This record gives sequence, structure tokens and C-alpha cells, in this order.
Amino acid sequence: MAASANASTINYERFSQHGDLLLAGGVVLILFVMLIPIPTLLMDVMLSMSISLSLLVLVTSMFIKSPLEFSIFPTLLLVTTLFRLALNVATTRLILLHGSEGPDAAGDVIQSFGQFVVGGNYVIGIVIFAILFILNKMVITSGTTRIAEVAARFTLDAMPGKQMAIEADLNAGLLDEKTATMRRETIRREADFYGAMDGAGKFVQGDVMAGLLITIVNITAGILIAVFQNGMSWNDALSTYTLLTVGDGLVSTIPSLIISTAAGIIVSRAAAEAKMGEEFIGQLTSNSKALNLVGCVLLVFALVPGMPFLAFSFFAICMFVIAKLTSNASADVAQRTGAGAGGEQKDGEKAQEALDTPEAVQSLLPLDALELEVGYGLIPLVDEAQDGNLLSRIRTIRRQFALDMGVIIPSLHLRDNLQLKPGQYTVLIKGNEMAGAEILIDHFLAMDPGDARHSIKGIETREPAFNLPALWVPEVQKEEAVLAGYTVVDPSTVIATHLTEVFKRSLADFLGRQEVQSLLDNLAKHAPKAVEELVPNVLTLGAVQKVLQNLVRENISIRDLLTIVETLADYGTSVKNPDVLTEYVRERLARTIVRPYMDQENTLPIIMLDPNVEKTVQESIRQTEGGAYLALDPATAQQVIQAVNSAVENAVVADGQPVILTSPMVRPHLSQLIMRFIPNIPVISQAEIPADIRLNTVGNVGI
Repeated sequence: MAASANASTINYERFSQHGDLLLAGGVVLILFVMLIPIPTLLMDVMLSMSISLSLLVLVTSMFIKSPLEFSIFPTLLLVTTLFRLALNVATTRLILLHGSEGPDAAGDVIQSFGQFVVGGNYVIGIVIFAILFILNKMVITSGTTRIAEVAARFTLDAMPGKQMAIEADLNAGLLDEKTATMRRETIRREADFYGAMDGAGKFVQGDVMAGLLITIVNITAGILIAVFQNGMSWNDALSTYTLLTVGDGLVSTIPSLIISTAAGIIVSRAAAEAKMGEEFIGQLTSNSKALNLVGCVLLVFALVPGMPFLAFSFFAICMFVIAKLTSNASADVAQRTGAGAGGEQKDGEKAQEALDTPEAVQSLLPLDALELEVGYGLIPLVDEAQDGNLLSRIRTIRRQFALDMGVIIPSLHLRDNLQLKPGQYTVLIKGNEMAGAEILIDHFLAMDPGDARHSIKGIETREPAFNLPALWVPEVQKEEAVLAGYTVVDPSTVIATHLTEVFKRSLADFLGRQEVQSLLDNLAKHAPKAVEELVPNVLTLGAVQKVLQNLVRENISIRDLLTIVETLADYGTSVKNPDVLTEYVRERLARTIVRPYMDQENTLPIIMLDPNVEKTVQESIRQTEGGAYLALDPATAQQVIQAVNSAVENAVVADGQPVILTSPMVRPHLSQLIMRFIPNIPVISQAEIPADIRLNTVGNVGI
């Protein structure tokens, strides 16, 4: 028995592996059926195959739990429709060529439908055919087509929300990458399936109409051929050809009706845990009150004079019996699960107690490091299925920060927020809103770079990243804005640029101890001794974190982490203050610091600090056990800020960016003071300038 079962399994697998060849051969066979005369015996086989295939499709549609389990149905619908039309052509050829030979001229299947099914009466046959046509065309096919259209539309509309939910769960750690990929694939297959079903409904409608037209042509042409070519009387011709044609019409209409019913079943049911039959019985018999009420109504019908008493009484008794069984089953379930009303209550209390435990509450505490909330109007920008490219831009931004700054931006937790306006978005870092703006959908942001040829009309706004004046212009006005000399960007670019600036300002917030440890672990793969010497033998992880935060806060790349670690190991044995250690690291990273600000001639434009200003700042530095700080009075601090701002505005630089040059002792304190008010002005010390770098003084700070 086992060997036989294994052999059957192997044979089935071989059969399945060659399914593509069988399908291709079947489609080619359908084309031959249309073109080549078919013997009556082979015609009977093919008509029987058509009926069998339609029944198989119908029964299969009842046993699936989800439409995706029968995802080939739209394609199968096309193939079966083509098969029935090919059979119609072949049977038409047989009827018209050999109909005068007798009722079996087109085969036993057509003869049986013409003689037995309609009783040999062609009038009855025409009536039955007409009823089946109306039922198929106006009821089943129309309903199926409408359901498919609605299902396709709602499935496509729901795709962005489903995809965002998957991304949110993935970023939150509730899903792994494999499960998320499977769910994305399921959503894609659902959209493809319902989209295909929307179009497949047209096949069904066309098949029904083709069957009617073919029947009319067969009757008309058959009678004319029989009378004028074969010399039959009008009565004999009408009787013979009408019965054959009606039989042929029924043979093709009944499989079409069955396939249409299967299509309606598939598109009209949602995914469920149980099969259709189980749900059908379970839901219809779930309410004992409804069953008792129906039984009473049927009993009243049975007592009405002239009504069939036995039939209505039988079904009334059936309703009462089913109601009793349902009621008893519900009572047994309640008794098993209730346990004196204490079971569920105790389980609920235990569940609530579990939620109240510190461990359960603590699971709610972690915050997402980085979040982007969008209004529903911005969903197309983040939905790649709708050609939204914002997510790919964000991935590019994260990759660029890793290359340029050596900092890994955390994964972005993206979600829609119905409390926001349709075009609004907000950026949150560790639960705190850091930035946000409102975007006009289907518009472009136009900014005047200062040399625009003429002004254009648009909706006035501010560019969110740099707070520059700008205009929202519709897509039809985009070309006009470009020709006028404006810089025009799409909404995705606006958001991506804003995110880039937010990330720059928040790099230090992304360098927690865990992130620093990950960077050190990655460095240890290439330079294990350097990391082993530094942490924890020389410095704590917190001290290293503080130094790295100081560096990125002033827009200095930490990608050369090996140099930073070696410098900290050199000076960390005698110096423990992270701020002082930062200055030593800056001296080692001198070329990295000055490179972004140099012009094309390798010259560094600098703004000198007046000796009086430098002396004032230096005398205001206070040393404590916790470190040094700047104790500058507010009036003097305001004068210094205004002087720096004026010097920067008056500096004439062809390219590059001017930096403020000062002594190593003053540099960190002056930098902290300026950073609060003018965040993009770098402050460097003389010790951070390599010897081969040429300087170009473009300004002076004096008060």
C-alpha cells in the first residue's frame, strides 16, 4: 500500500510539473476545434468535458477559504469561455452540415438535451433556453460584474493603508522581514486578482450574448438550408433544427451558467477561516428564535385550505427540530465555557492582571527613535504601488548620512494620522515633534534663487527646510516657472529636503549608548585592538558617546572612527573631560574639518576674531570641577552675536563658506554661543588648520 501511494504521489508530481505543456496543448486544441470538423463521438467527449470542468470550478469555489486560493480563476474563466465558443462553432458546423440526417447528427449529448431535457418539444426548449439566458445575463452575470468592479476599486483604495500598516509593524519590530514580504505579496496578489476579475466579468457577459446570437443563427440558417437545399418541409425543418439548436444552446448555456455562478461565489465572499459550506450551515442555523419563527409561519401555510399540508408541515417540523438542536448546542457550549459564570470572568481578570504587571506596562514604554506622520492626502507619495518615491528617497538619505557623517539614521516609522490635515506631515524624534509642514498635493514648489527673469502667480508659502519664501504652482504652470528662472521641485523633494535638515540638526540625538556600541563593534571587526584598549580600560562608553555627540553637533563626520578611537586612547589616560577630549580629536581630524569649507583653489576663507573680542570671551570662561563654561553677560553676548552676523553677511566669498578662526581655548565656548543663534557658522581654532592650507581673510569680528 505504501509503495502504491508513493508511486501515485510521484506520478502526480510528474503530471503537475508538465502542467504548462498540458495547458498550452489544450489552448492549441481549442483552436483546432474551431477550424477542423469534429466527429460526433469526439464532440460528445468535449461537451462532456465542458460540463465536467464547469462543475469542478463551481465545487472548488465552494471549498476555498480565500479568493487567493483560486487565483488562476480569471485566466481559467478566459480559457473555459474560449473552449465553449470553440464548441459552439464546432456544433454549429455539425448541425448545419448533417442536421437533415436526423436528431443524432450532432452527437448524443446534444440529442439528449434536445429530446430528454425539454421533452422533445422545441417550443418548451426555446422557453427554457430563454429563461436560462435571462437568468444568466440579467441576474448572475450582472451581479457578478458589479461585485467585481466594487471589490477591485475598494481593494485598490485600501492598498496604501495596508502597506503602511505593514511598514509600521515592521519598523516597530512586530513583524520580521520575511513575514512583511509575505504580507506585501498577499496585498499585491489581491489587487491583481480583483483587477483581473473586474475585466474577466466582460468575458462572461460576452459569452452569454454570443450563445444567444449563435442559437438564433443556427435556427435561422438551419431551417433555410433544410428547406431550400435539402428539400425538407417547413414543419420537419423547424422541428429538427430547432431541437438540435436548442439542445446545443442548453449544452453551452448550462456550463456558462455554472461558471458565472462560481464567479459570483468567489467575488462575493470574503476571506474566512472556514469553508463556505461550514459558514453557510453555521450562520443559517445559529439563531434558534429565527428558526422557530419560520417554523410557525410554515405551519400556518400548511393549515391554509388548498396548500400542500404535508410539504409545509414537513419543513415546519424540520425548522423546529433544528432550532431545538441549535438551542441545546448553545447551552452545552455555555456550560462548558462558563463554569458557573466564573471561567471567562476569571480569565478576563487574569488577563487584566497580566496587563497591570510591571513587565506588561514596561513593554509600552519604548519610543520610536524617528517617526514621520502624514495626512491621508500624502499617502500616494509614500505608496510605491502608486509610484510614490518618498520612501526610496528616505533610504537614499539614510545611506548618504552613513557615508558622509558616519552616523546611521534610525529606521523611519511611517504612519498616517487622521488628526492631521490631508497635506500635512510631522517629524517626531523620540516622541517629540521636531518639525512639520503642509504640502499642496498636485502642486510644485517654486523658489526664486535671486535671478528670476520675472515674477509668476502662485500660492505664497515658506519653504519648510530653510524657511525661504516660495510659491505653490499647479503642474500646468511648472514649465512657466522653470522658464522664468525659478527653482521648481515636487512635493517628495520638499519633504525629503526638510527631513535632511532635521536629521542634520538631530544627529547627536541619534547617538545613544547602544548606537555608539554598535559603531564600536563594527570597528572592532577591522581594528579590534584599538577598541579593546579604549573601552572600558581607558574611557567609559558614556565618555566616548559624549565626544562623538560633540563632533556631529558641529557637523563633523565621525566616519573616520579609527582615528577618533586612537586619539581618545592616547589622551584618555590623563584627560577625562569629554569636552577637552573633543578638542584633541578635532586637531587630529583637521583635514576632515576644513575640507567642506575650502574653495576651488584650496584656500580656506576665514573671519578673524578681533583680539579684544577674543580677550573678552576668554576672561568670561569659568573653570569648575564639572568643567568650564562661558559666563558672558547678556549685553556683551548680544554684541558678539551681532558682530558675527554682520561679518558673515559682509564677507565676499566666490565659493566655499567662511569660518570663524579663534584660539583653541576660546573655540568651544564661542562655538556654543554662536550655535544657538547662527547654527550654520563653523568655528575652528588655529590648531585645526593643516600647515599646507592657505588662508584668505574675508572678514573681522569686532565690537
